[in-house]
Amino acid sequence: MRLEARAKINWTLDILGQRPDGYHLMDMLMQPVTLCDEITLTPAPAITLQVTGSRIIPSDSRNLAFRAAEALRSATGCALGAAIRVHKRIPSGAGLGGGSADAAGVLWGLNRLWNTGLSDGELERIGLTLGADVPFCLRGGLGRVGGIGEDITTLPEAPVWPLVIVQPCRGLSTATVFHAYHDASEVQRPDTDAAQSALLAHDLTALAPALGNALEGVSLAARPEIGQAIEALLALGARAARMSGSGSAVFGVFDDADTARRAAATLRPRWQRTHLCQSCRESLTQLEP
Repeated sequence: MRLEARAKINWTLDILGQRPDGYHLMDMLMQPVTLCDEITLTPAPAITLQVTGSRIIPSDSRNLAFRAAEALRSATGCALGAAIRVHKRIPSGAGLGGGSADAAGVLWGLNRLWNTGLSDGELERIGLTLGADVPFCLRGGLGRVGGIGEDITTLPEAPVWPLVIVQPCRGLSTATVFHAYHDASEVQRPDTDAAQSALLAHDLTALAPALGNALEGVSLAARPEIGQAIEALLALGARAARMSGSGSAVFGVFDDADTARRAAATLRPRWQRTHLCQSCRESLTQLEP
């Protein structure tokens, strides 16, 4: 089986509080994008993982894709194995959910390959034990995501717009960014309700001022290149540009594909990890049975 596991962007990211166990309570608008990793799943006696396209991603139990296979087998009592191959295109440490997308793809694909018969909801519950973004990466669509990632409201008519995604610097640790957030003296928050209305209306003019990311300020302080990339995207015609997740990638949303293509071509010599893509509706797409 071969499938695409797609990255996500945060149109908005807000933090509403923190639970006693340390998990943060979020309010986010998220959507998949066509930038994706490719996953191949083949029946095998044991669970193995091969990672291509990146020299820094581990191929053992530190990898969410490997842990997803083990979690599915543990949850179902399945004794089967699989050879998992992940070809990476989604940058790591970028706030684009690359590891979560891979875990979601492995859960979704192995549930079919092994014929374990779990429902979408059961897969999402397993996914939440692996990472807060995994349930959304299983579901896709335009989503309003709350709680610690488990409270997902799928909204209708997800917009499809040209995007340029740039990772202008090395990755950021999510834990480090959240720790810095608690020490921040000032936080710029999104207007998530207004952003939701603008997304549903496919209205870029109303969307731009409503977007925001409560973590952007502390991530930008650690990596000033994030701010430089946002400014560059806006100067090249992006209607809005923001950091995704906890960084370090940023995205710019454009009116038309030609303007986005020119912007990507201009930025790529400066920042090699520049990706031309678009927002989309499905997080996972099966390419071959």
